[in-house]
Amino acid sequence: MHRQTLIGLALTATLAGCAPYEAPLASAPDTTETTQAGAVSAADPRATAAGEAILAKGGSATDAAIAVMLALTVVEPQSSGIGGGGFLVHAGEDGVTTFDGRETAPAAATPQRFLDENGERLPREMRVLSGLSVGVPGNIALAAKAHAKYGKLEWAELFEPAIALARDGFLMNRRLHASLADNRGRADKTEAASAIFFGADGEPLPVGSTVRVPALADTLEAIALKGPQAMYEDSAADLAAYVAGETPQDGKMAASDVVGYRAKLRDPVCARYRVYKVCGMGPPSSGGVAVAQMLGQLERFDLAELGPESLTFWHLFLESQRLAYADRELYIGDSDFVEVPVAGLVDPAYLAKRSALIDPAKALETVEAGTPPGAPMARADGDEPPENGTTHFSVVDAEGNAVSYTSTVEGAFGSGLHFGGYYLNNELTDFSATPVIDGKPVANRVEGGKRPRSSMAPTIVFDADGEIVLVIGAAGGPTIPVQVARSIIGVLDFGMTAEEALGLPLLMAFGSTVVTEEGGVVDRMKDQLEALGHHTVRTFPPRGKANALRRTDDGWEAAGDPRVADLLVYE
Repeated sequence: MHRQTLIGLALTATLAGCAPYEAPLASAPDTTETTQAGAVSAADPRATAAGEAILAKGGSATDAAIAVMLALTVVEPQSSGIGGGGFLVHAGEDGVTTFDGRETAPAAATPQRFLDENGERLPREMRVLSGLSVGVPGNIALAAKAHAKYGKLEWAELFEPAIALARDGFLMNRRLHASLADNRGRADKTEAASAIFFGADGEPLPVGSTVRVPALADTLEAIALKGPQAMYEDSAADLAAYVAGETPQDGKMAASDVVGYRAKLRDPVCARYRVYKVCGMGPPSSGGVAVAQMLGQLERFDLAELGPESLTFWHLFLESQRLAYADRELYIGDSDFVEVPVAGLVDPAYLAKRSALIDPAKALETVEAGTPPGAPMARADGDEPPENGTTHFSVVDAEGNAVSYTSTVEGAFGSGLHFGGYYLNNELTDFSATPVIDGKPVANRVEGGKRPRSSMAPTIVFDADGEIVLVIGAAGGPTIPVQVARSIIGVLDFGMTAEEALGLPLLMAFGSTVVTEEGGVVDRMKDQLEALGHHTVRTFPPRGKANALRRTDDGWEAAGDPRVADLLVYE
């Protein structure tokens, strides 16, 4: 079995009466496996085991996903947790339901939040590693809203695995150790966090060390006992005062911002791709629209015939993402604040027009946003940094309900601020720092109470009979929709296993620059891609972090990104 997630640990046909939660062994197995009942794919084996334990007790996919999110708060603090937010896509007998737990800006925040008195962008450290970047956390509110609708077990039961990990301790794995070492000044910004993860010599605790977070255990126990009230009422004043005290300018967080936070139900974004239906998250996430656009623009091409080693395929994929991201920058924002033409952006006729711009023989010299039906006028492109402190997990239960949940604190270890045993997000840096360009407002500008645009793309794919065939998502900032669309193509067009599809190279256009991974099939095509008009192709070490569940004839195949497997052992 694949070491990355303890993926595919078989659940017996009878889920009830299984053994209580236990942390997995130091080394997870090496290959994927299928299970007929329920399945969990997460970014850390301890979190996977937490979700599996909840399924084994008869919990729903939603129950298990919440337990995974809570466990990741403990063992993967660099990527997600209750100090951040997320998006959850649920599929069941009542159709597709999506939950928005994205963080919000304080009510007093202004469009000039990240600018100095001269209108220039503030230094990165001030923008990111301060209260300026912290939005009101949304994950607990999201979890409570989803649990109220789809939960089966008692709320407090979902916290038991995470509390045990925080209280009794967990072993430092290679990935967390490397992330701590790479993010000094952020991971150890506070004395509280430094005391947990670093030794007296100032170095990260060694791989294999036992890490305990008693303050987080206390926080989780309080939320387990009192529900979301423990965070959004009982701790509201203390949380807001702490963030406000770390905020050097602009509107400071107030207790009323925390008390007034609400997770929301949103309309899913669903679109056809060949015989399949692909459903994801709508605004304030751009992920659902971007994935649907990339797939829709590629539908006229016979990708199965081209295959994953075809130069033409990778060229077409680049062109489709360039078109999708041009629309994303212009149109996507918090739909509570700006008009977002979601239906027009995924309209088949509109996507056919956009697809017609793609020339298999050469790259477009310039790419501009289109004009979809219902498009608002007088809007400017924005900007946002490529942070990637994010995680994804997929769950299916024995009754066939599925959850695709992406959770984030934005950058690694978020803002570096540490409260109640957990890191607080730096999610507000996902807003465009420049509020107006050429006299036109930017859709993703900062506004009080607004949710910043996201790239998260939790996705569920259905076949022609309406059966779920793939539950997928990824981490990696703006690369997320690209990773998800690429992997969907791998499964649906190339006939790959989930693990093979997640292992396909990352290839993405950032403006006029194209980036890909060293050593892969695309790396060998750099000169050919440049000859097609992709001006600069740069390489970097392999990276990626996606998780998926794929339906097979034998059951559910659970898989994680093979790039990070070796980093998740702790011996």
